[in-house]
Amino acid sequence: MTTLVTGAAGFLGSHVARQLVARGEAVRVLIRASSSNRAISDLSLEYVTGDLRDAASLERAMNGVQRVFHVAADYRLWAKHPQDIYDSNVGGTKNLLEAAKRAGVGQLIYTSTVATIAVDRPELPNEFTEAKLEEMIGHYKRSKWMAEQEVLKAAKEGLPVIVAMPTTPVGPWDWKTTPTGKIILDFLNGKMPGYVETGLNFVGVEECAAGHLLVSEKGKIGERYLLGAENLTLKELLDTLAKITGLPAPRMKIPYGVALGVAYVESALSRLIGKEPGIPVEGVKIAQHKMFVDASRARRELGFQPGPVAAALERAVRWYQANGYVRAGRAKKMRLAAA
Repeated sequence: MTTLVTGAAGFLGSHVARQLVARGEAVRVLIRASSSNRAISDLSLEYVTGDLRDAASLERAMNGVQRVFHVAADYRLWAKHPQDIYDSNVGGTKNLLEAAKRAGVGQLIYTSTVATIAVDRPELPNEFTEAKLEEMIGHYKRSKWMAEQEVLKAAKEGLPVIVAMPTTPVGPWDWKTTPTGKIILDFLNGKMPGYVETGLNFVGVEECAAGHLLVSEKGKIGERYLLGAENLTLKELLDTLAKITGLPAPRMKIPYGVALGVAYVESALSRLIGKEPGIPVEGVKIAQHKMFVDASRARRELGFQPGPVAAALERAVRWYQANGYVRAGRAKKMRLAAA
């Protein structure tokens, strides 16, 4: 059986591809001509050059495929041209669904995000929480909500689709640096003078990838499964990083108004120079709401067993340090225990 993985050059997708290969699966990956295969170059893979926005390339990629893991997404909290995010996340997903339908694939695992359900509710949101588009903050969240609706619609129309919903993966091989990875790196490089009162659900990226395989094995068509581990405030995350590294955690709590004002200034400058702001406005607006969730369903129904987030953070720190992401002066101050 040939399995197609989109987004295999990225953070989570590379781990999904790696675990499939480790199981002896025949894996084909769709990769853009401009993308690097740095994270998967050591794997035995079949490559198809293409793009989610190019329907013809998806037809080639789907030829002879029985299963698809659609992990690819444009995960940015700032873009000079926001329409690019919608073209990839919504338009690209619709293209892929059509190609899968025409190819008659036996199963498609769609990687959504916790963001589509992590909204303010009296109780912790879960897979059965229904959220509205107007509750989505920013282009990334809106695009993923819209794409998920297309996927669920396709499932109702008979396409064998199951939805995996990662929370916030952390760990090694975040080589392009996701927004979450940037938080970790800002801490490691001493670029975080303070923190805002917010929180997320975190999960080790390797375990999240393993969860995708469990979704494929045990998940039900048309259902959603959260793949998460622990709800942590940003302060708790930074304190954990401090324990891992021996570096001091920031103590100053920054009011939202101050953070938002700085973000607007940085965004204005970014529009002028075309460079991503250090503090994106969307990121601050998102931070006003804790994205805590109840991720117990996957444990009960799929046998999902995520490990401690502290261990995943340590793996991330060691990888960033080993691969030159941490400034030399800061790296010298780190006190990691022997591996």
